[in-house]
Amino acid sequence: MRVHDVVVVGSGLAGMEAALRASQDGELDVAIVSKVFPTRSHSGAAQGGIACAIGNQDPEDNWEVHMFDTVKGGDYLVDQDAAELMCKKAPEIIYELEHMGLVFNRLPDGRMAQRSFGGHSKPRACFAADWTGHAILHTLFEIVLKRKVKVYSEWYVTSLIVRDHTCHGVVAYDIMRGALEVFKARAVIFCTGGYGRAYKITSNAHANTGDGLSIAYRAGIPLEDMEFVQFHPTGLYGSGILLTEGARGEGAYLLNNDGERFMKKYAPERMELGPRDIVARAEQQEIDEGRGINGKTCVNVDIRHLGKERIMERLPQVRDLAWDFLGLDCFSECIPIQPTAHYSMGGIPVNLDCECVIDDKGTKIDGFYAAGECSCVSVHGANRLGTNSLLEACAMGAIAGTSAAKYAKSAPDLSLPDDADVEAKREIDWLLNARGSVKIADLGDELQRTMMDDCGVFRTEAQLKRQYDVVKNLQQRFQSIGLSDRSKTFNTELLGALELSHLLDFAEVIVLGALNRTESRGGHSRKDHPKRDDANWLKHTLAYKDVDGPRFAYKPVTITRFQPQERKY
Repeated sequence: MRVHDVVVVGSGLAGMEAALRASQDGELDVAIVSKVFPTRSHSGAAQGGIACAIGNQDPEDNWEVHMFDTVKGGDYLVDQDAAELMCKKAPEIIYELEHMGLVFNRLPDGRMAQRSFGGHSKPRACFAADWTGHAILHTLFEIVLKRKVKVYSEWYVTSLIVRDHTCHGVVAYDIMRGALEVFKARAVIFCTGGYGRAYKITSNAHANTGDGLSIAYRAGIPLEDMEFVQFHPTGLYGSGILLTEGARGEGAYLLNNDGERFMKKYAPERMELGPRDIVARAEQQEIDEGRGINGKTCVNVDIRHLGKERIMERLPQVRDLAWDFLGLDCFSECIPIQPTAHYSMGGIPVNLDCECVIDDKGTKIDGFYAAGECSCVSVHGANRLGTNSLLEACAMGAIAGTSAAKYAKSAPDLSLPDDADVEAKREIDWLLNARGSVKIADLGDELQRTMMDDCGVFRTEAQLKRQYDVVKNLQQRFQSIGLSDRSKTFNTELLGALELSHLLDFAEVIVLGALNRTESRGGHSRKDHPKRDDANWLKHTLAYKDVDGPRFAYKPVTITRFQPQERKY
């Protein structure tokens, strides 16, 4: 058994911010547990910028304008007290990162440069070329090392220890040794990221299998708003690898097969800088109506007119990705792109202190916190604006770390339950001894392909019912899997089986949540229910795990400043 005051699960931006805040006064023993080495965390793939209304590019910008853009962008499902907290905290986060040594792009007078992003009415994305997430991740990791936070790299957390509404720690699998160990902690913070790997075409890293969501779900914690999945408009054709929204922020055009800038039909005022859900649907509609490039399932993004100098200064990674993965020279050629599964607006429900809450009354799990993409506070509502993800990860990660540290300093030193690791051991043993004929790769491929087809950018009742049957069938067939690798050291097949079991858990929640919500709002678009329905659906979904599948309940949206109105761009 390993003992720490605070255990942070996940080493992306939210996780490292949480660890830094929890350890900042040196009084607590803080550890990070991560299934990948910290600088391989998916936060490093974020490219275009981090939102902050400091007004360097437009002096009329302020936190209230940022908050309104966020609420409107989230199709009014945003909890407005959470959005206000995040937008107010943004300058503190930005200047702290700058003082840590992060090199932001600059204006000629030396102030931070800011560029436009979809759904934002002002240019407020602070950026480091198109490597922003990578730059922040490495900057924070340097401070984590300096602070001497204990980092357990390549440890896979398998379960959360919760008894009587109190968290006692986690159980984790040491990938190198092939051994399970219990981590006892006064406070646990989940910063485990998203679940894009539930889809075939995704911008997400292979590690993004939603483990934290499934682990919390199995521990009796509901999942909130899981039907809201964001499809990024600009994933490289065929792979979904992210091509930053910063390209459109710099002035890129979106073109169909006729060479038309088709966004004039869908968001005439904002054009290519419409919010992601609207742009992704526009692309998909162009493709579905036969105006994809050369009949393929893609449209073009064109940055040729920006010129080589500007591209290399502000979008060097775009140039590299287009060349490395498609063999295209973006200085002279358009880049084919398609909607790609990108972000989860839903997740583990938390309050403004990032404490896990399990119902509409605010009932808490003592000692358990969550931040970043695995959580739902909800600052994104039904659709996230670009650059708000890095801000949320840093801002809410910092709040989670501060809250967990405060709790850990006064929490009693509780003894661990005797059966803390029994279920984890049973699951590992069952998988290592599985002798069935079904291959996990086949199940995973079928899940990803069908989720893309029937629970993607557009959905209908018939599609969702068909996908629900697919998921239930895959869950049943999972019981007949067989692993060919029974070794203990770096058994990637075993890890794949664990990840697949998690994907199958919450895929059912996504599909049923989408089937229940008979409206279109943000990232959830029903062709058979094309209008937003505030009378019946201005509410958050809560899904609880029961024996036969998810049980659904709902809770109200917090509205403080901005009443819902028609969303136009």
